[in-house]
Amino acid sequence: MEDIIKVEGVAKAYGKHQVHKGLDLGIKKGECFTLLGPSGCGKTVLIRLIAGHEVPDEGRIIIDNTTVADSASGEYIPPERRGLGIVFQDYAVWPHMTVYDNIAYPLKMEKRPKEEIDKLVMKMIDIVGMKGLDKRLPSELSGGQQQRVALARALVADPSVMLLDEPLSNLDANLREEMRFEIKALQRQFGITVMYVTHDQEVALAISDRIAIMDNEGHIRQIGTPYEIFEKPADLFIFKFMGIANFLGVRAENGRFLVGTGNQEVPWEKPQDAAITNWVAAFRPSDVAISRDGEGLCGVIKRANFLGATMDYMIEIDGEHLRTEIVTHEAISENLMFKEGEECVVNFRALHWFDAAQLKEVEEL
Repeated sequence: MEDIIKVEGVAKAYGKHQVHKGLDLGIKKGECFTLLGPSGCGKTVLIRLIAGHEVPDEGRIIIDNTTVADSASGEYIPPERRGLGIVFQDYAVWPHMTVYDNIAYPLKMEKRPKEEIDKLVMKMIDIVGMKGLDKRLPSELSGGQQQRVALARALVADPSVMLLDEPLSNLDANLREEMRFEIKALQRQFGITVMYVTHDQEVALAISDRIAIMDNEGHIRQIGTPYEIFEKPADLFIFKFMGIANFLGVRAENGRFLVGTGNQEVPWEKPQDAAITNWVAAFRPSDVAISRDGEGLCGVIKRANFLGATMDYMIEIDGEHLRTEIVTHEAISENLMFKEGEECVVNFRALHWFDAAQLKEVEEL
């Protein structure tokens, strides 16, 4: 499938602060593509470059086979002529306009016939679940309703691409969960291309066809499906950024792989690169299985917290620490209600191996 958005060799700086340099990116027609990264990494700058609110210092941007910005030729197409729908973090609905007038605004700017405007606006109000609220002002709406108005306004003119910049960050947790599924449903219903910008890993995993992970320097570290990003991370930075992570230091000595400062050998599949002597075995809390006996690594419970539905344990293995959670009723039925100071046996359902040299970078996250 062809790319509907192409970012080629784009650079952008503000004074001495270089946000992007030589950035390349392609977004396929009809996909929901999420740009995911920590705050301040340049996600919003990139989406503003694509929207036309910023101009690249170098490189060019192509939307639907039209060059909309080219630093070499000076070519630049303003935002209103790029055929994009945009939803911002703060909704940006007009406070003095009703729901109807907010949604109708893009159509009025295009000087569409009144009858056509009325038909399209009322249809969109129904689609986003705002029926009967068309005469209300934004001040009379909840945050979730205002977000629906912003989405309807962005969709009503049938744009080729929707740009969504942290659109759910001002909503409470329940509304965020509800709205992320609504956004995905709207994307499928309209068959539209969506570029979504967020620092929220759960949202990215829930709605995306593909995800690009951006680091603190504005570089794209990996692009892939949600499964690929979560289960096959390219490096330690991505593994940690995608959720709660455990890191177990492992050293290679004479063909053996020993945990921490002790002499317990990792009894699972080992990494193959003989040139690396210091490794990190990375895994999620859900990848940890503990028991009272049997084969595995011997550890000590350093902290045991009852959290209602789950038991949360901090375990030490030869100077290394890891976290795991067990559903409380399973812990009770399987005799896994440990107390602090008790010994346990640790096994892993999955391990990812990384060069320990990467650890310093991710510790700064």
